[in-house]
Amino acid sequence: MHYRVIAPGALATVSLLLAVPAFAATYTPGAQGIGDPYYPAYGNGGYDVSHYDLRLRYQPVTDELEGTATLRARTTQDLSQFDLDFLLNVSEVRVNGVEAAFTTSGEHELVITPRTGLAKGTDITVVVRYRGIPSSKKAYGFTTWLHTADGAVAANEPESAWWWFPSNDHPLDKATYDVSVRVPEGTQAISNGRLRSTRSRGGWTTYHWRSDKPQATYLATLAVGKFDITTGKSESGIPIINAYSKNLGDRDAAARASVERTGEIADWLSGYFGPYPYNALGGYVPDVPTGFALETQTRPYYSPRQFASGPNPSVVVHELAHQWYGDDVSLKGWKDIWISEGFARYAQWLWSEHEGQGTTQELADKVYASHPADDAFWTVAPGDPGPDNQFDIAVYDRGALAIQALRNEIGDDAFFAVLKGWPQKHTYGNASVADFQQYAEKVSGKDLGPLFDTWLFEPAKPAGRAAARMSSLPAQPESWKQIEATNEVHKH
Repeated sequence: MHYRVIAPGALATVSLLLAVPAFAATYTPGAQGIGDPYYPAYGNGGYDVSHYDLRLRYQPVTDELEGTATLRARTTQDLSQFDLDFLLNVSEVRVNGVEAAFTTSGEHELVITPRTGLAKGTDITVVVRYRGIPSSKKAYGFTTWLHTADGAVAANEPESAWWWFPSNDHPLDKATYDVSVRVPEGTQAISNGRLRSTRSRGGWTTYHWRSDKPQATYLATLAVGKFDITTGKSESGIPIINAYSKNLGDRDAAARASVERTGEIADWLSGYFGPYPYNALGGYVPDVPTGFALETQTRPYYSPRQFASGPNPSVVVHELAHQWYGDDVSLKGWKDIWISEGFARYAQWLWSEHEGQGTTQELADKVYASHPADDAFWTVAPGDPGPDNQFDIAVYDRGALAIQALRNEIGDDAFFAVLKGWPQKHTYGNASVADFQQYAEKVSGKDLGPLFDTWLFEPAKPAGRAAARMSSLPAQPESWKQIEATNEVHKH
């Protein structure tokens, strides 16, 4: 074997060249992209990951991250080469214990060539050793890694994994996770799932978190900093870990008044959506300047700005609703974002009704009347909004209007059967808008094609009988400001 270094110290552009024998003609490279038309380069073909084991060391002062990622996967074709989505500098790759050749391609592709071809159906172990300063890396002109005064945060949608671990970065390839993070003593590391262990040695502390249910890569999160951590259990017995940056200042009280209701809200949502699908609950509020919240699995991320005007339990409802709609049942393609955002918004409307602050119908009427027929709001199709409009307000609000229209069409008995049955039918899997329509038709016994076309796909304001119950402007419900506070988009 021999090595060729393209630029001293620039490990991301090092190509490790090994003497690789020619593969049989049937062995071909996996696709550079899983096939999503919104993001053609996201995810990869040729394999499915079942587990990520991440061993990390992070220094907050310098923002340097060092890691070893071990991926367990199975090939889905006769594979000569495959990609991982990643940005940091790689020093070594091994496939099934054997050193493999690697190089980089495009904006975020780590291209790996194993020593020998991998037959379809082969279980493989891929080890990637890496290091770098995540905040210095950009792809497509942006970064999703936030370096804070006392650490860092990885949380964004539809991408954030590239900055801290190599992955098959698309919701279609869900996996379980072990995340072990070594940080300077006195600093905490927060991630998804349950905290399995904490140990300190030589001025460093290692936190080991485990997510034992399938999880999409964008739902994996990491937060390092100085936090105040609270623990407890929901009434249904789910353990809760919440974390609040010690730098929140005057937003601390409002954040706690909201996030500490996590157990109560999750139990309440289970009445609509069925049993909570995981064995851990919580949320975290880091010291960041962003405005959005994100449904990172079992432990949602909340920007302090969500609590700038006071307590905001509505945003907690939104992100916890995603634990069923978006996390447990994930989208098949990014065009199916309505399955996630429309239902999380509708959960906020249900909470408003629960709190006596405006019924779902009143909120639907408010949204419908607030947008005249010539408003661009109606040109966005929540059922397939396009990548530029994926997180447009219409996906949330027009998406929730579609759900209220469905409720009015099929009646409460069938509607609530659909809400609860859908997560059970597709638990820990993926589904599309078309799948949901088919399921709702099966439960209700009605042809819902015209209704779905009208509310999710036609670029015009619905009129006539379909909108008869959404045609007048009521008094603004009390909860409206809290619901609007979640309108910050996720992406970038």
